[in-house]
Amino acid sequence: MAMKMVLGIMVASLLVNCFSISEAWKDEPKKIHVGGKVLCQDCTGDWNDWVQGSKPIKGCRVSVTCMDDRGRVMHYASDETDEQGDFDMIVDKNINGKELKPELCSVRLVSSPDNVCNLLTDFAGGRSGVKLTRPSHIFRDLVKYTLGPFFFTTPMCDEPDTTGY
Repeated sequence: MAMKMVLGIMVASLLVNCFSISEAWKDEPKKIHVGGKVLCQDCTGDWNDWVQGSKPIKGCRVSVTCMDDRGRVMHYASDETDEQGDFDMIVDKNINGKELKPELCSVRLVSSPDNVCNLLTDFAGGRSGVKLTRPSHIFRDLVKYTLGPFFFTTPMCDEPDTTGY
């Protein structure tokens, strides 16, 4: 009898906790954060410099483009990187009365202010764009997608196009 009572209390407690968790998800965050880092990758040094010697670029432009279900642009925004090469954009999930779907958003490199390190690379998808697939952080009212690092490189490191015309 005592075992049934203990088991009943445990089940009731579990159900109450599950209910409160599901109630918390009803109030979904109204914004998503999109962040990452942009670096300069210089191939002129040795292998260790190439792998570990990347330097952040201040003032790089990174964009986020979100489409609707019909393939039309629903939202576009861009941000500049800070001294550490970091960017952080905040996107409203409700735009003109329509629900934005993060999986229909893409983040890509746009430009670099660096006179030498200004060629887009597709390392980590920076040139072609990266879809927002899975948040890196979910906590209370924060949903954040962390991408990259994205890289620019120098003309000396750019691979020539050998595919022809």
